[in-house]
Amino acid sequence: MNFHLLATDGAARAGLLSTAHGTIETPIFMPVGTQATVKGLTPEMVRGVGAQIILGNTYHLTLRPGDELIRDLGGLHAFMNWPQPILTDSGGFQVFSLAQNRKITDHGATFKSHLDGGELELTPEKAVDIQQNLGSDIAMVLDECPPADASPEVMRNAIRRSILWAARCREHHTHPTQVQFAIVQGGLDVELRAECAEALIPMDFPGYALGGFSVGEKPEEMHAALPACAALLPANKPRYLMGVGRPQDLLIAVAAGIDLFDCVMPTRSGRNALAFTDTGKVKIRNAKHKRDPAPLMSGCDCDCCRNYSRAYLHHLFNAGEMLGPTLLSLHNLAYYLKLMREARRAIVEGRFAEYQRRCELGWASVE
Repeated sequence: MNFHLLATDGAARAGLLSTAHGTIETPIFMPVGTQATVKGLTPEMVRGVGAQIILGNTYHLTLRPGDELIRDLGGLHAFMNWPQPILTDSGGFQVFSLAQNRKITDHGATFKSHLDGGELELTPEKAVDIQQNLGSDIAMVLDECPPADASPEVMRNAIRRSILWAARCREHHTHPTQVQFAIVQGGLDVELRAECAEALIPMDFPGYALGGFSVGEKPEEMHAALPACAALLPANKPRYLMGVGRPQDLLIAVAAGIDLFDCVMPTRSGRNALAFTDTGKVKIRNAKHKRDPAPLMSGCDCDCCRNYSRAYLHHLFNAGEMLGPTLLSLHNLAYYLKLMREARRAIVEGRFAEYQRRCELGWASVE
């Protein structure tokens, strides 16, 4: 993997990230394909809106269909017909989200499957093995993600354990074309984030992520902490903010110097009749859209906006038709990826702050 910074505008960065399955223009948003699918969309649809890299998940894919099966069928790229880059999350977020069904020690995390209650042990070494079987281009180390309101003792222990697990992941990894990213934890405490980063940076990972945001804190608290936290990460390596978020969150993070993003929000919102546009969020079930012949967003060239009216989308959701969630998910991904392309262009042209202000003014309403 190679990463080259092409331009900066303040702390915002435009770069090129080269992987075994292609080169990615950053900043970039990664659609979430947790179970080897971006929900409701074909890979061709996802490529068609400009996605350059997608995300899969270690925990879910080892439960079903199984990482060894995927390996035997040619790896995750072949299995899901996605020839472009893939990043796999290690399962660390499940350490957080399945709190009622897991036990954590320095050795690893033991889960009760959310599918059948069966026991699954996820150690750093196992997380590496699964991701090597999947054959992703970028593999995340296993970390412990504490909640935003964790006590200082819990937070410090999570940082200590995340550092320990990162070193074990680094030692165990052998895949010749897959790279690992480390994850910096520490919540909203920049000093704790600095301690974690200072321990991880000497391990010389090819990339670094900020985990443990959007886990219960207020958005403005995250926004306030991001610039200092991003500055802790090496400037010559890609920086990834995990699991965030809304369009305004993405631009605030780009302004802080972040390069990579993922979040289920655009597709989850699309499945729930909520669309993102330049003029704010659109709740397509609202009665005002029943007779509206206009597209979801004027000027958007996605299939949804080019071919269908708000009235038709309103009908699809009211009738319970599967096409409604598909079209809104497609539009929302197109919108997020357009946002990143335009942000990149603004960085290269030295007008990112102006671009960010214009976007934020437009997002003030909900229809």
